[in-house]
Amino acid sequence: MEKYCVADIKLAEHGWKKIEWAWQYMPSLQFLYKKYKDVQPFKGATIAACLHLEAKTANLLLALSHLGATVAACGSNPLSTQDDICAALADKGVHVYSHRGMSSKEYFEYVRTVLSYKPNVIIDDGADVVATIHQEMPELIPGILGGSEETTSGVKRLRAMANEGVLKFPMIAVNDALSKYLFDNRYGTGQSVWDGFMRTTNMVVAGKTVVVVGYGWCGRGVAMRAAGLGAKVIVTEIDPHKACEALMDGFDVMGMEEASKVGDIFLTLTGNIHVIRKEHFALMKNGAVLGNAGHFDVEISKDDLAGLADRVEQLRENIDTYVMKDGRRLNLLGEGRLTNLACADGHPIEIMDLSFSLQLEAALHVYTHKMAPGLYAVPEETDRAVMESKLAALGITIDTMTPEQVEYMKSWQD
Repeated sequence: MEKYCVADIKLAEHGWKKIEWAWQYMPSLQFLYKKYKDVQPFKGATIAACLHLEAKTANLLLALSHLGATVAACGSNPLSTQDDICAALADKGVHVYSHRGMSSKEYFEYVRTVLSYKPNVIIDDGADVVATIHQEMPELIPGILGGSEETTSGVKRLRAMANEGVLKFPMIAVNDALSKYLFDNRYGTGQSVWDGFMRTTNMVVAGKTVVVVGYGWCGRGVAMRAAGLGAKVIVTEIDPHKACEALMDGFDVMGMEEASKVGDIFLTLTGNIHVIRKEHFALMKNGAVLGNAGHFDVEISKDDLAGLADRVEQLRENIDTYVMKDGRRLNLLGEGRLTNLACADGHPIEIMDLSFSLQLEAALHVYTHKMAPGLYAVPEETDRAVMESKLAALGITIDTMTPEQVEYMKSWQD
């Protein structure tokens, strides 16, 4: 078996420069690396990682490698892989298998190749590695100590597996940590989706009507930044609590059918299937732009869109223009895949510094603790420690409770 499979190993130097740039702005990950480097806590570990292979991710994988692990990695999305980053990782000894634009067949072949290293720790993004192990390679299960999951979509899949009693090893839901969803999901998605939109379309956001489909933490961030850019924001929801929250945050709330008639830009952030479909496309304005920020490319029904179209044009990179039979043009960004990664560089460096610090700590936790199968939260002390390291790197101090206050919080009597 080849030690790596990348598009062009000669791109390594260019990729390494991007990795070095990102490392400068990842103080929490730097702190953990310095803390553990003399101990080599991952010595003997083989880590299988399925993540978005770009510069920030590269620093996590290199840190794990430098802390003693054998690391095998594949890309978690066909359009989020950056070929120069893969080349740089391969050049530094990471067993990486991915290239931008890989087919679905190639994607799962790479997943299986990574699993052929017989990992004992998994770092997943979307739960495809975990699902593949359970469905196709159950013989690996006895050797797996556990793993972690990065995304909302992946945690949903793992929770379903746990509820059915079929999850055969422990997984930590990194996505559900405060240090992750309050920052990565909200501020990371909020900035990076609009970065991807503006890079790809070169269009103004101010004055547009933006329809945010789903008001979880990612939707909150996208709506907040859209408003800051001068857009009128409409939120569609199925949860009455989130709908009311969006309303009280100052946004219009309506059903998808009504929103379809007035939106200029549609962004999906639900983790669900076909939230924009045939009946909605039929109502949209000429020139509407559609993008997705959920993990999988199923939120916008591409089959319905293709079925309604007379032809598809590509006038700009990462934009497929579906020309309807009535002449309307509906523009799909990044093939309906993650707009922020297919069309840009993903979340800001400083945001992913937090998420990847959590991933490193979660990997270490499952490697050094015997745990029963199931889905676990990030330990509270770990979550807090990552955020404390971030504040320390920023030169910010916060207060602590006095002994009197500690005792008061424990008591129930006057």
